[in-house]
Parts: sequence; C-alpha cells; structure tokens
Amino acid sequence: MGQSRDWLAAQVLAMAPRLKVRDQATLRAQFPGKTAEEIADALIQRAARASAAVGGAVGAWATLPFAPAAPAEVAAETVAVVGLEIKLVAELHEAYGHPATGSASERAIAYLASWAHRRGVFLVPGGLIIAARSPLMRQLRSRLARRAGRSAFSLGPLLTGAAAGAILNSRETRRLGEEIRRDLRQRAATLPGDDR
Repeated sequence: MGQSRDWLAAQVLAMAPRLKVRDQATLRAQFPGKTAEEIADALIQRAARASAAVGGAVGAWATLPFAPAAPAEVAAETVAVVGLEIKLVAELHEAYGHPATGSASERAIAYLASWAHRRGVFLVPGGLIIAARSPLMRQLRSRLARRAGRSAFSLGPLLTGAAAGAILNSRETRRLGEEIRRDLRQRAATLPGDDR
C-alpha cells in the first residue's frame, strides 16, 4: 500500500504543474457579467459533473472483459479526479481574486497543498517544499489513499459500480469546492477594502 501511495503522489506531483488553469481575466471573459460567486457556482458544478463522468466511465470500463486489472483502474480514476479537483481549487482562487503567487511550480504546489488540506492558499512566505517526510507529503499521501478508496467503488459488479463511482465522485468534488469557497469567502471578509 505504501508503494502505491508513493506512486500516486509522484503522479500527482508530476501532473499538477501541467494543469491548464484559467486566470481571473480568462474566467471573467468566459463568464461575462457574472460575479465571483456565480463563476464559482459554475466551476464547482462543471467540476462535479466531470468528476462524475470519470467515475461512471471507469465503472463502465471495468465491466468489459478486456479491461485492465482493478489497481490500474483505481489509479487512473484517482489521478484523473485529483487533477480535476486541483484545477477547481486553482480556478476558485482565481475567481475570488486570491491566486497563489510564485512560479508555475510553486503555484501548483500551493494548490496541491490547498487540495490536500482542503483549505485556501494563505501561506506563501518562504514557499512550500514537498520532501519525502514532510508534513505536506504525509497529508498528500493520506488524502490520496482516501481518494483511491472512494475510486474503488467504481469497480462494483455490473454497472452498479459506474453509478456509485459517479455519485461519490460528484459529491466529493462538490464538497471540496464548497470548502475551498468558504475559506476564500472568509479571507475576503477579513481583508479590509477587498470587495472582489
């Protein structure tokens, strides 16, 4: 189990900086006339739908006679959903006008930490470092293990796994989005003169 968590963590760490995250200007252009709240609603809804689609697709794929072994399916679903969720976290920060700072890699790690801790990005001085035994790496591995456990529901018999995977993925992605949103709202409320 430890090796699979390490492998998943390595895949997510490699994927995070490559995610295409829309900045605030792009989001405002794609959602003209919408407030930050309305943009956040749309982002959460779309991410939840995409997450459900991944769970449903993996569950349906698992019923095919030539499908790969279950661990490969669980890993693929986990990495795909985590990618959707990290992108959601990053774009919620952009929508509310509180993006992480630093290089692309530093921002990716900040959003990954935000995903792992289920909180907005508020600490940046000195940056974040992911080392093998760091608290952030332990939190990441723990969160990935729980996420992979939920992905296993997609492998249920016949198409019940597809339905379970879709429902669980959608619910969890929506919950994550709402937790991050709540944190970002609280931050906006505590910053004087911040009316974004």
